[in-house]
Amino acid sequence: MKAEKKISQRADYGYHMPINTRWSDNDLYGHVNNVMYYSYFDSVANTYLIQEGGLDIHGGSIVGYVVNSGCNYFSPIAFPETLVGGLRVNKLGNSSVEYGLAIFKEGSDTAVAEGHFVHVFVDRETDRSVAIPEQLRGALEKLLVVEGNR
Repeated sequence: MKAEKKISQRADYGYHMPINTRWSDNDLYGHVNNVMYYSYFDSVANTYLIQEGGLDIHGGSIVGYVVNSGCNYFSPIAFPETLVGGLRVNKLGNSSVEYGLAIFKEGSDTAVAEGHFVHVFVDRETDRSVAIPEQLRGALEKLLVVEGNR
């Protein structure tokens, strides 16, 4: 019999960011549409990369391309709830990183959704993968979790 997967807790993530839901996030069923979670994930990860890693999204020589992503949903959320996004680094390679992300209701420690996505960093001009720059790598290493601690 397969063991049930443990739902992430807020303490499993080293970086947290508030997220305000918007009226347009809700779908016809009255809850936040599934595609919005990916937008939240993207905002949390890129805010960290910009603020902590020094990523220049407008004029920098590298960009991060998402090459893989996934999400598990545990309980619904709806506008006008205030949320918290959690970020960690599951795997860190030479030119790529796999983030672990989760969404929490404000005041709750149990994730309503959790997912992952993989960034590959490439040269903006050549579209070829490049090593993660030192400042960015340092910021990512701060959030790196040990395999058994996920």
